[in-house]
Amino acid sequence: AMFKMKAQWLRFAPRDGMQVLVRGRLTLYEPRGDYQLVLEHMEEAGEGALRRAFEALKAKLEAEGLFSANRKRPLPRFVRRLGVLTSPSGAVIRDIQSVLARRWPLLEVELLPVPVQGATAAPAILQTLRAAYAAQRHDVLLIARGGGSLEDLWCFNDEALLRAIAEAPMPVVSAVGHEVDFTLADFVADLRAPTPSAAAELLVPDREEMQQRLTHLHTTLQRRLAQTLERARQRADHAALRLQAERPQRRLERGRDRAAALKPRLEAALGRRLQARLSLLR
Repeated sequence: AMFKMKAQWLRFAPRDGMQVLVRGRLTLYEPRGDYQLVLEHMEEAGEGALRRAFEALKAKLEAEGLFSANRKRPLPRFVRRLGVLTSPSGAVIRDIQSVLARRWPLLEVELLPVPVQGATAAPAILQTLRAAYAAQRHDVLLIARGGGSLEDLWCFNDEALLRAIAEAPMPVVSAVGHEVDFTLADFVADLRAPTPSAAAELLVPDREEMQQRLTHLHTTLQRRLAQTLERARQRADHAALRLQAERPQRRLERGRDRAAALKPRLEAALGRRLQARLSLLR
């Protein structure tokens, strides 16, 4: 009866099979000699408690603007060196390397090994992130792991780690879990990929598509160069025709003929003036 009186204070509706943490006191019902457990506090345990903590931290960080689209940085068009924070064992790193090698072999991929589950994971990822920030070797950092339960992925909801991701000097991509899995790292990162393999596809272009584009650009450049040369050739031919029509050589020849005709007249005039001066001197 005591429990039923205080049930209105609960923040959730208890159900059969639900894991709960309770606090209470043991009493004795003297008339019958029965023991009673009077519950004074009850809260969800396991998945329910994690979900409530998830929502509380999400609301806190969202209010601070850590999820804002305005603070997210675009990825560089061509990533030269990628740092991948994930477990060195397992399929995730192999899947990422396979996709990247097929799509864009020019990319340099560096594995930054970290645990991705358990109590030590968040501090280890945080330490590796800070080391990568200080090294400034990478254009982009990718945080990745496979799918799992909310508890399995809980290290990616660590507040200190989330704040470090928000302060990254380079873009950070989160690829944690499968399409239906969400962690707070997905909201803080500059880009969220639904899976690690999808992240690899988002980070680099496809080399076959790029080869086709380069071939198209090469063909376009050749065509435009040919058009430019043809226009220049046409202008040269037009200028040659104009030059031929005006016949500058003929004009020069007429000028020489006229100069030759004027020369004896000039010499005669100079001779007469000279004779006139000599006559005055006598």
